[in-house]
Amino acid sequence: MDKKELLRQVGHIGQVAGVSPSVMGEGPAAGMKVFDVKNGRLRFQVMADKCLDIAQLSYRGENVSFLAKPGLMGRSHLDTHGAEAQRSIMGGMLFTCGLENICAPCTVDGRDYPMHGRIRTTPAAGVGTRTLWTPDGYCMEISGEMREAELFGENMVLRRKITTTYPKSSLVIEDCVTNEAFRTEPLMLLYHFNLGYPFLGEGCRLILPSLRVTPRDEHSAAGLNAWSKAQAPVDNHGEYVFLHELAADADGNTFAAAINPALGFGMKLSFNRKNLPYFMEWKSLASGDYVIGLEPANASVYGKLYHLEHHDHPVLEPFESIENRLELSFVDAEGFEALEQERERLLGNH
Repeated sequence: MDKKELLRQVGHIGQVAGVSPSVMGEGPAAGMKVFDVKNGRLRFQVMADKCLDIAQLSYRGENVSFLAKPGLMGRSHLDTHGAEAQRSIMGGMLFTCGLENICAPCTVDGRDYPMHGRIRTTPAAGVGTRTLWTPDGYCMEISGEMREAELFGENMVLRRKITTTYPKSSLVIEDCVTNEAFRTEPLMLLYHFNLGYPFLGEGCRLILPSLRVTPRDEHSAAGLNAWSKAQAPVDNHGEYVFLHELAADADGNTFAAAINPALGFGMKLSFNRKNLPYFMEWKSLASGDYVIGLEPANASVYGKLYHLEHHDHPVLEPFESIENRLELSFVDAEGFEALEQERERLLGNH
């Protein structure tokens, strides 16, 4: 992107790209601070008060993300009350699960661990935005840090930066999690990316380099043969969950993609398996709860108790850090074949 040529054609860069802070004004989301990001055909919201997670996202004017029935909302007393947390899970394009627990709520040694953990509703501190011109185009950054801590307990910090560059139809999430306590701490981390209507619809399908697909339970087993396809909503249909073993290249890089031929575009989620060796697919065909979730993680969907029983619970040592980089990119129909070819290439390595 040539800066001079673009500026010949616009009065202000805000015509095509920019970051606009705002505050929600009413209802359950009242007072929630968000950043509205415009990058040409890609638009999304970053929630400053909820882990710098991504709320609604659209591409080419079409909604891609899932918004659960509770709708947009700020922090709630339900957030950390066991299964009641489902009343505050709004979905969005991404909500981050952890850092002490993911998936089902549980109690260990008298201590409660809420569904999908506490980090997803932790407000960011030190939030900043930056824009700059780079050889790739007009770059927009949002950054901040979330601390999950307790007196006489854990002291975990998640530092996050989200970057998107006009005119590239992509965004990058860079996370660094550090244990700032003087003891070994559990670390469970799951990135919950959620696809919704109209991007999710009949004809939408997943492209994953899956070496093996395992249903979580008996109900999910009934939907195993159609794990990659989206069907029409069904009233009161139970959710499916599938565990995927994904092929990766020699450096651990892999991806998960979804395409919608009717809309003529698709989305690709790229990440590395070294720190995120697990991948789950959440598929709900239920009317009103119609969603597919793509979930790279460092632990299994079976949750905390499962890992404690198997003595393989992931941890961080004192002052140890891990870093994750995840990229969401959007492709038009002419890019579908390249996704299929990448899938076959990764499978061919195994």
